[in-house]
Amino acid sequence: MPISFASAQLGKYGSDISVGNLVYNIEYVVWMIFALVVVVCFVVAGIMFLTAQGDAKKLETAKASFIWGVAGVAVGIIAYSILYIIGNILIY
Repeated sequence: MPISFASAQLGKYGSDISVGNLVYNIEYVVWMIFALVVVVCFVVAGIMFLTAQGDAKKLETAKASFIWGVAGVAVGIIAYSILYIIGNILIY
């Protein structure tokens, strides 16, 4: 009886291995790292705004940091969308 349980478990886990699942897992990890970097970028920009204390040069640096953060988010979302669209075209 235990032998049949063991073979059932091997079949259960072995059938989930595919290139599509591997790509999905890598994509998920990269997306989570991207989200973490975005949060850190905006926190740093916010701290730069708070510590500028009215200094025009520091405010310009903080604004530039914020704008580059927004641009990075836009590029990341567009890149993820392109991967999603290409994946749907290739799958269907």
